[in-house]
Amino acid sequence: MSSRLSAAVKVLRVDPQQTGPGIAMVHGPHIAVYDPQATPRHQLYLFLAGTGRSAESSLLMDRVFAGWGYHAISLDYEDNVIAVTCAHSSNSACFDNYRRAIVTGAPVSAKVRVDAANSILNRLARLLSYLVEFDPEGGWNQFVTDGQPAWSLIIVAGHSQGAGHAAYIGKLFTVNRVLMFSGPQDYLDNLNEPAPWQAREGATPPSRFFAFLNLQDPFNVHHQIANCMELMSMREPNTLMVEPGEGIRGDHHILINNYPTRQHHGSTLFPQFENVWKYMATIPVD
Repeated sequence: MSSRLSAAVKVLRVDPQQTGPGIAMVHGPHIAVYDPQATPRHQLYLFLAGTGRSAESSLLMDRVFAGWGYHAISLDYEDNVIAVTCAHSSNSACFDNYRRAIVTGAPVSAKVRVDAANSILNRLARLLSYLVEFDPEGGWNQFVTDGQPAWSLIIVAGHSQGAGHAAYIGKLFTVNRVLMFSGPQDYLDNLNEPAPWQAREGATPPSRFFAFLNLQDPFNVHHQIANCMELMSMREPNTLMVEPGEGIRGDHHILINNYPTRQHHGSTLFPQFENVWKYMATIPVD
């Protein structure tokens, strides 16, 4: 593990192989970030990157959340198989099995193979235990209960593929809230409907799910909105167009930008939208 102090923010890079038996490095180290000088929120911001992306690619966002008083983790995990691999499947459980395999390590998907050791859940639990032991001054122990993540203190977030994994975790555990950026993509094109798992009753209340999308996303913003409506138990879409730096009023759960860029899918992670990130993370929820 190495650390770097910059503008008060402490950045830890942890080799996944050091955290537990059978755990492999996929793209690079896990990233763990906090600001010892910030007023602590006693909440962990867990971020899951999109397809083929490293944990390091999310460092800018991690630094922002650390500056707001959160502990932040971006997890290195098996994200090399794109979620839309199930889009044209005639099996309505394809997306469900895909998510379950990556999140839990269950051998249920023909699209992806992830063993239990390398599942998101095990990789996170092992990383937290590692941080508790090797960075005792970092306060990571508050996010661990009996060796497992203290989910009620964790904001689970993700971009693209990671957005769907964040939502899936929110179904399994009662988390502080779920933040989805440019996703999920779990729409069955052949059946013309959202993947059924998204409507399934879950541990986290639908009122704690938030999404930030782009109007011109190549993965189809209308499908993303339909997915979000299932996750949020909405009959009508609660959407709001947002601009960089502008205040956001009211209670909105699906936020949409039309920022002038060629990177429509990645725009939700642009630092210009810190106002939207903070709104999603801090607006009061039931």
